[in-house]
Amino acid sequence: MNLTFLGTGGGLPSPQRGVSAIALQYGRDILLFDCGEGTQRQFMNASLSFMKISSIFITHLHGDHVLGIPGLIQSMNLSGRTEPLSVFGPSGTVDLLKASLSLGYFNPDYEINAYELRPGDSVEVSGLTIKAIEADHTVPAISFIIQEPQRAGKFSKSAAKELGIPEGPLYGKLQSGESIVVNGITIESSMVMGPPRKGRKLAYSGDTRPTNLFAEEAKDCDVMIHEATVMVDLADRGLEFGHSSAAAAAEIAKKAGAKKLILTHFSNRYEDLGEIESEARMIFPNTTAAYDFYTFKVIFSK
Repeated sequence: MNLTFLGTGGGLPSPQRGVSAIALQYGRDILLFDCGEGTQRQFMNASLSFMKISSIFITHLHGDHVLGIPGLIQSMNLSGRTEPLSVFGPSGTVDLLKASLSLGYFNPDYEINAYELRPGDSVEVSGLTIKAIEADHTVPAISFIIQEPQRAGKFSKSAAKELGIPEGPLYGKLQSGESIVVNGITIESSMVMGPPRKGRKLAYSGDTRPTNLFAEEAKDCDVMIHEATVMVDLADRGLEFGHSSAAAAAEIAKKAGAKKLILTHFSNRYEDLGEIESEARMIFPNTTAAYDFYTFKVIFSK
């Protein structure tokens, strides 16, 4: 499970940053979260294949989060895509896709399905559960909680040996949940397997003022991705336009008990992100200010 930040700027692109787009690699698929203008080119520069995108998740319909969709759809078509593409987003997403595809300039040769999510809705995509929750922005907006299924417990080789189970294929059967018979005795998988382990959990704020709801839904997440459009000295200005400061994002991560905080969506007034990162680290030490093409591997919690 890898996160690649394809665009980390807010509002409009700059020489240093593209606008919002985050690729989540999971297995063979890529889930794309937001799709600002030029996202398909950012994929190329990141050495990722946009043809592996199974679904796109949009937090809201401001241009810096959606204007890359038509170009990405056309690039996929010109590259020979045949697999269906799903696009999920808030109210207005279906109309946006219809408008994009009704311009008459190109007709994709693959199926595109658009779905609108209300806060509280969940969908299963590529083996993950994606839950939409309400964000606090200037237009209808949602945040996303990404949850991996729980994993099987650890196999106890010592317990297996005590039960007289010979090493080999029988171990694999027990690990897959099957029961076996050894010397006329039935041995259940639970006798050698530990308790189930939690899957990885991610939380992506999109554009939002800081909210307790996001902290609650993101509780104990492995990674929180939170917008940090401004620094604390401009926090009131940020709130006016539906955004968070780096310090506020850090407070939310602290409330949630997140293991890692990654900041994104920076105003172009900030060229050097060191001060933004330092501001957040004073509250939540395990913070990174993302930059374009920054990649983070999400490991399993111990």
